[in-house]
Parts: sequence; structure tokens; C-alpha cells
Amino acid sequence: GAMSVDSIADLSDNASELLEALQLSHPHELDPRRSRGKKRLLSLNPLSWQVPRIVERCCTHLETHGLQTVGIFRVGSSKKRVQQLREEFDRGLDVFLDEHQSVHDVAALLKEFLRDMPDPLIPRELYGAFLSTATMEGPAQLDTLQLLLFLLPPCHADTLLRLLRFLGEVARHAESSWDPQGHEIPGNKMTASNLATVFGPNILQKEKPGEKDACALNFEDSAAIILVLQRLIEHHHSLFTVSPEMQCDVLRRLFQTDPDVIEYLLRRK
Repeated sequence: GAMSVDSIADLSDNASELLEALQLSHPHELDPRRSRGKKRLLSLNPLSWQVPRIVERCCTHLETHGLQTVGIFRVGSSKKRVQQLREEFDRGLDVFLDEHQSVHDVAALLKEFLRDMPDPLIPRELYGAFLSTATMEGPAQLDTLQLLLFLLPPCHADTLLRLLRFLGEVARHAESSWDPQGHEIPGNKMTASNLATVFGPNILQKEKPGEKDACALNFEDSAAIILVLQRLIEHHHSLFTVSPEMQCDVLRRLFQTDPDVIEYLLRRK
């Protein structure tokens, strides 16, 4: 996790539930490298970027070394090396992943972390709601997905965005391309649909791993999980960007329910 920046919880005994539910931010604030010193527009997200170190390190390593690796998430890894990396992260060590680490080992480590989280990246209480969007189409589907994303806890929302941003970059390199000199750059063959097939069961889990019927997904649920995650990968930037109209609506509601919060936010601006 991360430490709160000027935590709104300090204003009163009860933090604003509305602020907790709606993780609002401007598009330029989606960059985790944003700095406190720069002048920026008003935002309703009082927390700093909250992404587990292991997720950030794995995504960064794979973006640097693995985008041209064919079948990046489907080729076997060394169980011994993956276990060693996992133990080092578990002990809180500052693990440095460089070009000497196998891309397939790091990819397997990322999948294992997401699979074995005590509560999945998309909480189980929202499992049915997310799957129900698979039967929707067009703007209605995306609008509903966005509202559901606003209900994620801050750490889950930030981590999911980091993961989706990475998966979107992998999908962008799925097909082969050519450099200015005419040399072929091989594609990794991992389209958004392929990535959704690999990661979907790790992110959307109906039961805890190891529980009875945990792996007994019916065909309809499996297909819905893949479709939903594919939509999240393809549209993650717009889904995590809140419209000015909705921000104004929230500000009006907060003025009635949490005037201290409004005063605090205006002072920050």
C-alpha cells in the first residue's frame, strides 16, 4: 500500500464514504509519476498511488524486456526460480528485476500473485455484477463497468489500472511490425482476448482458491470473465477517467454532506 497524503480522515472521525467509493481523478493524474510539487487541477482522490511493489516491479520488467517475447504468458517457467523470487518479495526485500531475470519467470510470478491474493483484485462481492455486464453492448456496457470500477477499494483500483495499462501495452505489441530500417520486430501473439483468457480467472474469482468448486466454472461464466476483462483492457483509459460533469455532480453532493471536505479540497487547489 501507500501512505495517505494529507489524509481527509484527519478532518473528522468518519472519512467521507462518498470519497472512498468514488476514486475520481483527472486524466493527467493517472500517471503514477505525478509529483506533489507540480500545480494541478482539483482532484477528489486524497490518496497516493497504491500499487504493491511486486506488481509494479513485474509490470515494469515485462514492459522493458518482454513485449517482443512470443507467448509471454504461455511458455513454461522455472518453478524453483519463481519460488525464490516470491520468497524474497514475501520477506520484504527490495527485489531488483533486471535483464538477467527470465521474462517467463517474472510473468509467472505476476500471475501467481494475482491468483493467490486473499481477496482478488476485483472483490468477490462484485463478481456477479461485473459478469452481468457481459450481456450488455456498446455504451451501456462501458458505463456500467465504469460505475462498478468506482466501487473498488483504492488499492484495488490503482493496482487494477496498473495491470490493465500493462496488458494494453502487451496487446499493442501482439502483431509483428517493422523498424525504420525494414527489420521485422516479432509480435508476442498475445492479443487482448488471449490476455483476458490467461488473466481473467485470476482477477475475477467466484470462490477462494482451494475451496470446493473453486475451479468448477461453467462455460457461460468462463466466457463472460474473458469478455469482461477484454473490455477492461481495451477501454481502461476511458473507464478510469471521470467526466467533468460527474465530478461537478459529486462536488454538489459533497457540499451538502461533507462541507469540510469541500473546503479542504479548495485549499489544496
